[in-house]
Amino acid sequence: MTDRTNEVQVRRRGAVLEITLDRPKVNAIDDDLSRMISEAVVTLRDDPELRVGIVTATGERMFSAGWDLKAVDRGDTKLDEWWEDDVGLPGGFAGLTELWDLNKPVIAAVNGLAIGGGFELVLACDLVIAADHVEFALPEMPLGIVPDAGAIQRLPRRLPYNVALEMLLLGRRMPANEAYQHGLVNAVVPTAELMTRARAWADQLAASAPLAVQTIKEVLRAIEGDTIEQSFQTMRTVDLPIYRKMLRSEDALEGIRAFVEKREPVFRGK
Repeated sequence: MTDRTNEVQVRRRGAVLEITLDRPKVNAIDDDLSRMISEAVVTLRDDPELRVGIVTATGERMFSAGWDLKAVDRGDTKLDEWWEDDVGLPGGFAGLTELWDLNKPVIAAVNGLAIGGGFELVLACDLVIAADHVEFALPEMPLGIVPDAGAIQRLPRRLPYNVALEMLLLGRRMPANEAYQHGLVNAVVPTAELMTRARAWADQLAASAPLAVQTIKEVLRAIEGDTIEQSFQTMRTVDLPIYRKMLRSEDALEGIRAFVEKREPVFRGK
């Protein structure tokens, strides 16, 4: 049996967890790779010492080609009701696309092509930095299937509707700079600067008050679909444990005190 443990490299760098895909040739995502990504992301979620994650891949050509269609063709992965294979994975396909209780931010550092399910993995992240040669695409339509692990659900909310349909129906590739113009990507940088920028953002987040950072994701998830008026009521009446804890936290008092005393705050996540 082939040892596949190195196909997802996990590295702790202080409070940052870096998750790197390394499954030659195209980082195709099958059940095993999804499980390894899931284990890494669950570690990020559950370890109080970790505050932010980065997802990237080795090389410069490919971030991920998405779902491993060879595994589907062999019968190793089912097509109908494929989500049943993900029952044991808290984050669903690719370990992250349905991890609803992950409140720590994840940065996608996209080093190469993000295709199909690889693009859906990117869409599940909170911030996206792309190398300047990157392209995004959803090539499922000519295969007789649809990108239902996040693209149908998320892309029309991130792009103008008709632009999203171009990608969903026509499968056209979107270069990183165009994705940036639409706000789908936060930054486009030369390849050599990709991880430097991603780590700088991660370090900035790791230095922030953890409860405040996590509150952003908790609240945004809770108010999605609300009117503005409803969103105020949601924040005041719905059970939002991290938000409530943040309001009563030592970190909140420390941040205000540090501002008054003109010094850098020391946040402890309490």
